[in-house]
Amino acid sequence: MSIDIHSFYHKNTATFSYIVVDPATKKCAIIDSVVDFDPVSGVLSHESVDAMISLIKTHTWQVEWVLDTHIHADHLTASAYIKQQLGGKIAIGARIKEVLEHWVPVFNSENDTCLQAGQFDVLLGNGDTFEIGSVAVKVIHTPGHTPACLTYLMEDAAFVGDLMFMPAVGTGRADFPGGDANAQYDSITKILSLPDQTRIFVGHDYPSEGENPMCETSVIDQKQNNVLYQNTMTQEQYVQARNMKDSGKALPLLLYPSIQFNLRAGRLGYPESNGVTYIKIPVQSS
Repeated sequence: MSIDIHSFYHKNTATFSYIVVDPATKKCAIIDSVVDFDPVSGVLSHESVDAMISLIKTHTWQVEWVLDTHIHADHLTASAYIKQQLGGKIAIGARIKEVLEHWVPVFNSENDTCLQAGQFDVLLGNGDTFEIGSVAVKVIHTPGHTPACLTYLMEDAAFVGDLMFMPAVGTGRADFPGGDANAQYDSITKILSLPDQTRIFVGHDYPSEGENPMCETSVIDQKQNNVLYQNTMTQEQYVQARNMKDSGKALPLLLYPSIQFNLRAGRLGYPESNGVTYIKIPVQSS
């Protein structure tokens, strides 16, 4: 019996989240969940992820894993909230420590953000395997967007995060700290060496006006139609095209809130003496 995949689109951040279910055991995993956050008011809410939780409770599925493909810079993860509500192990790429080493000093947040990544239950590396019920999952390290990015491969489905998007959109940016277009080219090549009919589930979609967001493509579709990566490209050509596209690109609106929150596996920092929790924004003089 094949896995069941349920996708959820968060319009405000153009993010796709997934529930992956093993029907034989009713065990499931959640991938790239989202907490709602209003950067103007500072209000956190859980309407979006509660829709996922409601579906899980309705079907009496059991959450075994709460997975993120990477530390997201454009949305806040609901990992800790899901674990609190439903259980499951929070897992992320083992090279998260490199991301922590860069960003924790930026926010001066070592007092509430563990540099050794103890806020995550499991750190995963290339070639690691685990199970969702009776379904085997293989971990593929796919850096480039960030150094810690992972792809989760189960049966004929690969969840690639921000490595690549729908073919008409292209690939994820590679200009964040630790990002590397050369590494990204190698990662994309690795994923596109999978069988042509392998399904690829993306982390975002940015549809044109009047079009519906799409979450699923395939290896053969990406090979033939990706606007930024073509099989005929050399690595040098891809890197030049990716870097040109990233040049001058605006930062995500939720960059600073997302990074701080996600480096804590979906938790706020310690309250200050007045009992209020704050998001820090480093100020730079021009």
